[in-house]
Amino acid sequence: MTDQSQTEKAHRLRMLHDGPVLVLPNVWDAASAAVVAGAGAVALATTSGGVAWSLGTVDGEGLSRAEMVEAVRRIASAVTVPVTADLEGGYGPAPEDVAATVRGIVDAGAVGINLEDSRSTDRTLLPTPDQARRLEAAREAAAAAGLPDLFVNARTDVYLLGVGDPQGRLDEVLTRADRYAKAGADCLFVPGLLDLKTLAALTAAAPLPVNAMAVPGGPSVAEFAAAGVRRISVGTALAQAAYGLAERAARELLETGTYGGLGQALPYSELNALFRITSDRKSGRQTIAD
Repeated sequence: MTDQSQTEKAHRLRMLHDGPVLVLPNVWDAASAAVVAGAGAVALATTSGGVAWSLGTVDGEGLSRAEMVEAVRRIASAVTVPVTADLEGGYGPAPEDVAATVRGIVDAGAVGINLEDSRSTDRTLLPTPDQARRLEAAREAAAAAGLPDLFVNARTDVYLLGVGDPQGRLDEVLTRADRYAKAGADCLFVPGLLDLKTLAALTAAAPLPVNAMAVPGGPSVAEFAAAGVRRISVGTALAQAAYGLAERAARELLETGTYGGLGQALPYSELNALFRITSDRKSGRQTIAD
């Protein structure tokens, strides 16, 4: 069951969607979580791709439910801000699968989830009623686990997968948004939609606040906000940037014997200090990692 701290974090995450646009840098392990929180993030979202790569497997439910839950546990334990977890497709097609995943996530300390409506097996969309039942199962499981305020971000991949006639995609998303809202979703995530005019039409008509996914070369945070977007995340982009820096620095070292790329590194002392937090427990000081 949950404790008061987790309940307060869930309430805080919910309230953050009522204010100015919420920017959620996506993290993939305890260190990235601590670094991003230290940079000023008021809440964090995990990225399934980043988590999967860090554990040596592919994105798209390449991890088991247990592996994903433990990764989220390490992330949530490393920070004091609310954490919302990317559940991909729920680690199984049935409502019961989603419920089991939500129970694990709540136990791990997360206070929000992201649940996709596409199948990881063939990248096709689930029928709207099926996804609605899965969202209902998520909501019921959270309440039964003692966290009724779990924030449910319902992701639809209509635009990301280019489903159907382009002219009909907005209507399809709005139909799904209405059904997902009735099933208990708190927010609508529409990755792949970057056209600001279409986003403005969606945010004006949708029954839920809209989450957009920012990409390099796409609209800025200010432009998304002007279109009515309430929440912005970056998917795997931050993890890709970190691994890209590592690749370039390694290539420079191996090919030229120079270390210029390493000059962008965070100081050892700063990184190490991120894993020492003050605690009110009897020990007085708790070390998360050495």
